[in-house]
Amino acid sequence: MVTLNDKSNNKIIYNTMLTIALPVIIQHLISIGLNLVDTVMIGRLGEPELAAVGIANRFFMIFGLFCFGFYSGCSVFISQYWGIKDIKNIRKVFGIEIISGFSVAILFSTLALVFPHVIMRIFIKDPVVIDYGIQYLRIIGLAYIFIAISFALSYNSRSIHRVKMTVVINTIAISINTFLNYVLIYGKFGFPQLGVRGAAIATVIARFLEFVLLLYFIYKDRNHPLAGSFRELFDWDRPFLMKVYKTAFPVFVNEASWVLGTSIYYIAYGMVGTDAVATVQVSMTISDFFQSFFFGIGSACGVMIGNELGRDNKDLAYSYGISFIKLTAIASIVTGLLLYSLKNPIINFYDFKESTNYMLEMSLIVFSLFMLPKMLTYMIIVGVLRSGGDTRYCMLLDLFFIWLVGIPLAFISVLVMDWPIHLVLAAVFSEEIIKVFVVSKRINSRKWLNNLVS
Repeated sequence: MVTLNDKSNNKIIYNTMLTIALPVIIQHLISIGLNLVDTVMIGRLGEPELAAVGIANRFFMIFGLFCFGFYSGCSVFISQYWGIKDIKNIRKVFGIEIISGFSVAILFSTLALVFPHVIMRIFIKDPVVIDYGIQYLRIIGLAYIFIAISFALSYNSRSIHRVKMTVVINTIAISINTFLNYVLIYGKFGFPQLGVRGAAIATVIARFLEFVLLLYFIYKDRNHPLAGSFRELFDWDRPFLMKVYKTAFPVFVNEASWVLGTSIYYIAYGMVGTDAVATVQVSMTISDFFQSFFFGIGSACGVMIGNELGRDNKDLAYSYGISFIKLTAIASIVTGLLLYSLKNPIINFYDFKESTNYMLEMSLIVFSLFMLPKMLTYMIIVGVLRSGGDTRYCMLLDLFFIWLVGIPLAFISVLVMDWPIHLVLAAVFSEEIIKVFVVSKRINSRKWLNNLVS
């Protein structure tokens, strides 16, 4: 059996990790980097516009994480089936994802197009912010179906080690999105100045192009593992569907709970003020940029562990998990220090008033301090435990910490303690510290090592 202690295999192991992780890291860096540029563009319109788009994108994040939760649960099967090169069942699982993602997209698109005012009023009471948010949602809602299918194609390409082309296409789409934002937000090259509506139109166009390009390049190669015919994608029976849902549904509930919980955090942030919402929006975008490395190695971790469990190599899968956790601990300390050292140049990018700049500075300090526990829990839960099929445990853990610890702390901080936004964030993030110790015990128990496809 191959082990990490066998030096002759270490090069192969880490080459495999980089093959999967590096394109995902590059994709996230480009995506978040251009998102930062977009945030600056919208931020220069004014803080109400930035807060409105931030809240509207929170609704999109709910949709995205619903899809991510289900796709992540299904990818456990696709990774393990790829370990034994079972293309037939890979396509069946992918077909289940397409149907499920499309259904979620229809629901969220309807809500955004028909009830945008209700969505905005859940998060904030400022009528100016609500009006801008309604304008944005009524356009962006048209993109959800394209995004759901594109996301399924891109996400599952990682599980079968086919990431390069999807990263190139995603980068093209994001670049087009950023260029169109510049043109339509400010009215350049003879186009009308559309403000937040321009940002929404740019996103719809870019996401549609991404959808078309992904379909073309995957179905151009009929031997591509995801390029199934209608019958190959949807020729599954009820027992197979239930088998997939049994593992995938807890991840869906987990992500749904997490994103609904963090959206309730936004309600608490909105009680602090519009400036606080804008501050959190910028801080999270900056933090996501610095966390790109972890998203990449998390994807690699899940795929590599899943492949080995599909082959029933449980000892090697466990060794992979421990190695990725150690790498995450070291990298998160370095990343936190880097974020802290760059906080002032980051603040200078934004045209905020002095009080908002101070809130942003303090919030970035909080994000840098909590980088270690946040990334450790991410890697252990998303990268390691889920890839072993331990999805029910992950669901129960997050339900407990979000709803019984994090949310009460958020509202106590705002309504009882009357704390500024950076201390509210610190209170919310503090639950990650306890969670690290809990999930570490689960790793050592080895109960998460499950072969789901044999």
